[in-house]
Amino acid sequence: MKLRDLAQGSSVFLGVILAGYLSTTYVDQRFASPLKAASETTHTSAPSSGPAPSACVGEDGSWKNWPWPNVPALSPKCR
Repeated sequence: MKLRDLAQGSSVFLGVILAGYLSTTYVDQRFASPLKAASETTHTSAPSSGPAPSACVGEDGSWKNWPWPNVPALSPKCR
């Protein structure tokens, strides 16, 4: 193995790690729900809203409470 081969392999390895980190950061910023500020959680004793509704299938076959374009398989019927 030559030094050139080692440098090329190392740069590819680091490039893959960097791309994975950047894509994870993008996904976290794009799809993660925002966290409440520390002042909101310490000053209120009861939550202002309940838990987020889960995805379900309506009577007409449409999806409820699912903002993304992909559709989960085997979701329950809406009550």
